[in-house]
Amino acid sequence: MSAAEKSRTGRPLWSAGAAFLRWREASIILVAVALTFYFQAVNENFLSAANLQTLSQFMAASAIIACGEIMLLICGEIDLSAGNVFALAPFLMHFAADAGLPLVLALLLALVGAGLVGLVNGLITVKLAVPSFVTTLGTLYLLNGLTLTLSHGSPVETAGSEAFANVMGAAGYSEILWAVGIVAVMHFVLRQTRWGLHTIAVGGNLIGAAEAGIGVARIKIGNFILTSVLAGFTGILEAFRIGSTDPLAGGTAIMFLAVAAGVIGGTPLAGGSGTIIGGLVGAVVLGVLRDGFTLQGINAFTFDIIIGAAILLAMIANIHLGRLNRGGGR
Repeated sequence: MSAAEKSRTGRPLWSAGAAFLRWREASIILVAVALTFYFQAVNENFLSAANLQTLSQFMAASAIIACGEIMLLICGEIDLSAGNVFALAPFLMHFAADAGLPLVLALLLALVGAGLVGLVNGLITVKLAVPSFVTTLGTLYLLNGLTLTLSHGSPVETAGSEAFANVMGAAGYSEILWAVGIVAVMHFVLRQTRWGLHTIAVGGNLIGAAEAGIGVARIKIGNFILTSVLAGFTGILEAFRIGSTDPLAGGTAIMFLAVAAGVIGGTPLAGGSGTIIGGLVGAVVLGVLRDGFTLQGINAFTFDIIIGAAILLAMIANIHLGRLNRGGGR
């Protein structure tokens, strides 16, 4: 093959590589792949069928909640209470089913309850001008106390037939399939619908969005409701997967993992931009790290150190890459 032919053959590959690297999610995808190869190299069981199922369960919950948190981060807000909605919703379903409602209706009622929490968060934040950090910090403690009071601090078994439980998270890969489906829907909503475009506009320029006729309050309150519903639904999936409902499940741990997944995946805390796919990849990275460390016998303290460092590096990269993309130079 002549040098000219080799050059022509290499151009499509180079172009494809360059196009991939222009994706916002490219760098974190490469990190996820590199971590996977590393943990497989140090432990041959990392990519075994049994461990892949465990890995999928590590990442599914944070990926689903991250979809809502990313929408809020994009429009300049945050929900610290999502992990406590995660814990409350399965109990609402349990008590509704105990009262005689069919399980499907009990589940829907629990999601309505979760949505009401988001509505309250949104109304206080938007209508009363309370920063969302403060609003949701308050509801975080309120919901934690409410869940412990209703449950008397004791876990309960999750009701339902085996077939229904398998669909709702008990089957091996059921929960990650829910996660991928929700990510696909939310990616479409963010990139292809008016709601998504208005969410980006509100986070990018609040005053400009309001002057353009965008319902800023409606967008923000709607995204608070969305985040709470997704958190409640994730808690219900986890309750079916585990087979019991624990009042101490979720909390700040799952909420911060979801926020970390969004930030590591390329969504800045400053708002105005973000990526749902990046949130999924961020959840994959956190899941791979957690599972890989567990297999190596490394304790949870080291995992927290890595998450903290990853968030700092992701934020530094987001800020400087944003400047470069805007042509800001230094």
